[in-house]
Amino acid sequence: MAHPAFSQDWLRFTDPYAVLGVSLAADERRILKRYRQVAKLLHPDVQATQEAEANAFASQVLARLVNPAYQRLKNDKGRNEVLATLRFKVRRLSREDTLQATCEPAQKLLQVPEPEVEVYYEQALLNLSTSQHDSPEAFDTITRQISELNLIYLRRKMGDPVIREKRTGLVAASSVNAAAVTPTAPANDSSSQNYAERHSKRAQEYLKNRNYPAAIQELKDAVKIDPQNSTYHCLLGQAYLLSQLSGMAKVHFKQALKLNPKNEVALKYARQLQIDNGQLSKPTSAAQPQKNEKRRGLFGGLFSKR
Repeated sequence: MAHPAFSQDWLRFTDPYAVLGVSLAADERRILKRYRQVAKLLHPDVQATQEAEANAFASQVLARLVNPAYQRLKNDKGRNEVLATLRFKVRRLSREDTLQATCEPAQKLLQVPEPEVEVYYEQALLNLSTSQHDSPEAFDTITRQISELNLIYLRRKMGDPVIREKRTGLVAASSVNAAAVTPTAPANDSSSQNYAERHSKRAQEYLKNRNYPAAIQELKDAVKIDPQNSTYHCLLGQAYLLSQLSGMAKVHFKQALKLNPKNEVALKYARQLQIDNGQLSKPTSAAQPQKNEKRRGLFGGLFSKR
């Protein structure tokens, strides 16, 4: 049975990322690019030659779902609110043991090894979103699958949820299980470096697959965790340069050289971008040569001399 041009059930789609068919890791620039693609596809001028039902579908979906979804995601505050809501939903469904993967992409996402989660998620999302807005039937099916994929992705990223018992009153301190208050990830330098390195490795995979926005986001997270790492700043500079954001690239190449003036990769791009060495301040005493510099060869050939 064919769907009507616009189903009122679609108004229950509460995940604007799924409505647009864009990644939960997407930044403002990537979201705008996706919105423009979808808006152009559904625009009345493009749909003018289509049948009346297809035209009505495009018009209604654009006005009632796609435009509102973009309005919610176009700034940091809106994205943070949406992600917080989705995480809360994941915790609730996990607590109730009702979070299930019914579509094939979500089922596979549950099974892939941890290092491959981001890569598989991005590829599965791309495969689904390509034909998402082609017809009412496709929009209904694919948007539901993307919504489920997003929840499973968050489930993998969040790890095992902490299930807290309901409070029934004051409890004596001696009755509290010591294991319940032991942090699962101690906040020490070693664990922080491990988390930063994970972001860096994921970013390198994204760079290999030319997914520059995702690589930038991962490296920004790595820099937040370990701001004194010259290698992370250098990689972030390369990712920005690949995204044709030379201004941001210069900022991070400069920072990489402040932290480690002997960073050969950063020096190479400093020469290429004509960064004046006189603009670089002396490295602080906290800056130490980074052991990760030995991996610089991985991206040394990303740019060819013009």
